[in-house]
Amino acid sequence: MSTEFSEGQDLDRLEEEEEQKQTSESQIRLMNSGMASIPEYYAGKSVLITGATGFMGKVLVEKLLRSCPDVKALYILVRPKAGQSMKQRVSDMMKCKLFDRVREENPDFHQKIVPISSELTQPGLSISAADVERLTGCVNIVFHCAATIRFDEPLKHALQLNVIATQQLLSLAQQMHHLEAFIHISTAYANCNRRHIDEIIYPPPVEPKKLIESVEWMDDGIVRDITPRLIGDRPNTYTYTKALAECVVQQEQDKLNVGIIRPSIVGASWQEPFPGWIDNFNGPSGVFIAAGKGILRTMRANNDAVADLIPVDVVINLTLAAGWYTAVHRPKTALVYNCTTGGINPFHWGEIEHHVMSSFKRNPLEQAFRRPNANITSNYLINQYWILVSHKFPAFIYDLFLRLCGQKPQMMRIFNRLHKAIHLLEYFSSQEWEWNSENMSMLMGQLSPEDRKTFNFDVRQLNWPEYIENYCIGTKKYVLNEDMSDIPAARQHLRKLRNIRYTFNTLLVVFIWRVFIARSQMARNIWYFVVSLCFKFLSYFRASSTLTN
Repeated sequence: MSTEFSEGQDLDRLEEEEEQKQTSESQIRLMNSGMASIPEYYAGKSVLITGATGFMGKVLVEKLLRSCPDVKALYILVRPKAGQSMKQRVSDMMKCKLFDRVREENPDFHQKIVPISSELTQPGLSISAADVERLTGCVNIVFHCAATIRFDEPLKHALQLNVIATQQLLSLAQQMHHLEAFIHISTAYANCNRRHIDEIIYPPPVEPKKLIESVEWMDDGIVRDITPRLIGDRPNTYTYTKALAECVVQQEQDKLNVGIIRPSIVGASWQEPFPGWIDNFNGPSGVFIAAGKGILRTMRANNDAVADLIPVDVVINLTLAAGWYTAVHRPKTALVYNCTTGGINPFHWGEIEHHVMSSFKRNPLEQAFRRPNANITSNYLINQYWILVSHKFPAFIYDLFLRLCGQKPQMMRIFNRLHKAIHLLEYFSSQEWEWNSENMSMLMGQLSPEDRKTFNFDVRQLNWPEYIENYCIGTKKYVLNEDMSDIPAARQHLRKLRNIRYTFNTLLVVFIWRVFIARSQMARNIWYFVVSLCFKFLSYFRASSTLTN
C-alpha cells in the first residue's frame, strides 16, 4: 500500500512538472510573439509574497487577484502571532474591506491564497522542509515586501529583518527551479545622504557580511552605543539597513533576474481598489489624524520643500509591471526604479498643510480635542514655542481636569508620543531630494495601452488636492472606522469647541485686565492709546469705503 502511495506521488509530481513545462513553453511563445500582456504573463504563475499581511503586501495581493484573475497561486509567508494562528491571520486579512471588489468578482478568491508559516528572524526563515520543497518546485515570481519600517529600530534587529532575511530569501530563491523574477521593495531614502539619486545601486556604507559577523558577538548595549557612528550621515537604522539590503540583492544579479523598487513616502491609495484606502497610522497618516483631531498644532518642516508622497496603488502597479518586464526581458543587471513624485508632479509640505486642514474642516473627525489648525514652520525656536503653548500647556490643563474628575491623565502621554513620531519625520519634511526616474518612464513605454490603464503608475495624472481630500476621508473611514453620516454631529462638536475657545479667550482678556492693566496707570494709558488708535483706523476705513462707493 505504501509503495502504491509512493508511485502515486511520483506520478503526480511528473504530471505537475509536465504541466509547468507546457505552461512555460506557452508563455515563452507569447513573449516571443510580443503578445504577452501583464495579465497574460501572470496567468498560470505561482507567486511568492513576503510581507503580505502588511499595508503594501495586502494591496499587492488584492491587485494580483483582481487584475490577473488567472494567476495560479499566491504563496504568502505569514508569522503566527501569540493568540492568533496563521490561518486566522489570513482569514482576518481577507475579510478586510480592501478585498470587497475582488470578492464581488470572484467569491472563491481565497482558494488561491496559500499561507506558509515563516519567521524572518529565524534561520532559514523558519520554513519547514516540506514547504521549502513545495516552494522550490513551483514558484515563478518572488515579491519581497517584508521589512521593519520603524525608524528607531535597534540596529541588530533591523539588520536581521531587512538584510539577513533578504539574504536567506535570496538563498531560497536560488533553489527555485522555475523562478523567472525576484523583485525587492526598497525605499527611495536608502541613499538619503545624497541629494541627487540615480537609478543605480550605490556602494554600501559597509560590507554587509562583515557587519553581520561583527554584531553577532556584540552585546546589545555595545551595538546601541556604536550605532550613530555606523550609520554616519544617514538619519536612522531603517535607511541604513535598506541600503545594505540593496547591495545583498545586487550580489545575486548574476544568478537571478532581479529588480528593485524604491518608493518614497507611501500613502493612501489614489484609485484602486477605491480612493483613499489606508489601514495604519504610519508616516503621514498618523500626522494627518493628529492634525484632524486638533492634537497636532505645530510641526517643523520646510513649507517650500517637496513632500514626496506616493500612493500605494502606484507602487504596486509599478511593482507588478517590473515583475513582468524582469521576467520577459531578463535584464543583464538589476534594474532600479525610483518610484517618486517630486521630479514629475511636485507638491509641497505647505500645500499639504493647507489641504489637510481644509479637508478636516469640511469632513471633521469625531470627538476632536480642538478645532483643526496646524501650522508648519522651519524655525526651531518658533516650533518649540508653539509646542509649549499649543501642545504641552493644553495637555497639562486637560490632565489636571481629568485628575480632578478622578480619571487617569493621558493627554501628556499622547503628546509625548506624538512629539517623538514627528521628530523622526523632521529629517524628511525639512529637506528635499532629486530622483532620476528614467527606468520608470522606460517601463511605462513598454506597456500596451490596455496595461497602462490597468496598471497605471503615471503620477503626472495625479490631482493632488483631490488625492489629499480622499486621503483624509480614508483615515476617517478606514483607520478610525468613523461613519460619514455622523459628519453633521462632528461639525456641531467643532462649533462647540470654537465657542469654548472664544469664551476662554474672553475670560483670559478680562483676567489680564484685572490683574495687570487695571492696577497700573501706565498700562491703562497704553491700553487706551491702542483702543483709540484702532477706533480711528476703523473710522478712516469706513469713511474711505463711503467715498469709494
